[in-house]
Amino acid sequence: MNSILSDRIINMEESATLAMAKKARELKSQGIDIIGLSLGEPDFKTPKHIQEAAKDAIDEGKYFSYPPVAGYQDLREAIAKKLRDQNEIAQAKAENIVVSTGAKHSIANVFMCMINEGDEVVIFSPYWVSYAEIIKLAGGVPVLIEGTLENNFKATAAQLEEAITPKTKAVIYSSPCNPSGSVFSKEELEAISQVVLKHDNIMVIADEIYELINFVGRNYSIASFPGMFERTITVNGFSKGYAMTGWRVGYICAPLFIAKAVEKIQGQFTSGGTGIAQRAALAAISGDQKPSQEMADAYFKRRELVMGLLKEIPGIKTHVPEGAFYFFPDVSDFFGKSAKGHTISNADDLCLYLLEAANISLVTGAAFGAPTCVRLSYAASEEELKEALGRMKKALGELA
Repeated sequence: MNSILSDRIINMEESATLAMAKKARELKSQGIDIIGLSLGEPDFKTPKHIQEAAKDAIDEGKYFSYPPVAGYQDLREAIAKKLRDQNEIAQAKAENIVVSTGAKHSIANVFMCMINEGDEVVIFSPYWVSYAEIIKLAGGVPVLIEGTLENNFKATAAQLEEAITPKTKAVIYSSPCNPSGSVFSKEELEAISQVVLKHDNIMVIADEIYELINFVGRNYSIASFPGMFERTITVNGFSKGYAMTGWRVGYICAPLFIAKAVEKIQGQFTSGGTGIAQRAALAAISGDQKPSQEMADAYFKRRELVMGLLKEIPGIKTHVPEGAFYFFPDVSDFFGKSAKGHTISNADDLCLYLLEAANISLVTGAAFGAPTCVRLSYAASEEELKEALGRMKKALGELA
């Protein structure tokens, strides 16, 4: 019966983060004490004032019918105002905003609207696992430019220039970055923008979903730089900074022709996102920001804790992440070693070994374009992190 399935779904890779989370859940259901450090999901609850806004929307009874495809007007206006005031994207208006069911949906919409068969998209690597698969699904060709541990996993404007060909249609990066936690500086983004502006018909997709979890100061939006608004699709959402992963609300801010195209395709695929979730999102973006800052402060404290614990593990090499809630250590020193019937040939093997020997779940760096690394999420309690890193140190110490 496999012949019934399309080539596109057969050829698509499963999300490595979701696959590892699924495996961890299966082991937990068997009574095994698994500490999950694989998913990029805040362990905090959605702030109370956001929950209350959703309850109020239900009680009002006005948000049970199909919402506008691009999102409610007041939410789009609030997002545009936020982008003008906080991100200095002066041209942002409600008409440039399309609200979708999460930032992942927003990115898929964009690539389905832009990519023709054989078009190339330059990806700053390491990269979030779904970028490449969405590009391929749309008929495009991912072209990776790689940052390394030595330069904090940040590919450069010079690498971008070298990667551009007549087939290049777009460039995508995340900052703060999933999986590395690296943050592009104003100067680095300015250099990238200068490369893009030299080439006609190339768009930038700037994934800023971790914007509120930034330990080095303000987050710069490339769309705010001279000449870049018409060349940039800014992607953001509510999942990470507001602990709203399950509410599924993301958005783009884009030039009008892109926004209209995304609204068109969304109208055929999903229509508008859930009305109640949109009312919660409006409360999030317009209301008290203190809970988001408190969550970011907690992540910073956890980063410092995990940094100290990782330094105690011989063979682990890491940089200091500047945002998000991940470490992305190089684990190549363990390749070729063995223990408990496991031989470690790559990061995939190491993740499986740690899952079985230490009962902790990480994600292989191969899924993010960096096969010598693993991703460790510290969106977990301090007690869980201490226990997990202790298990990790013991299990890695047994490899020989």
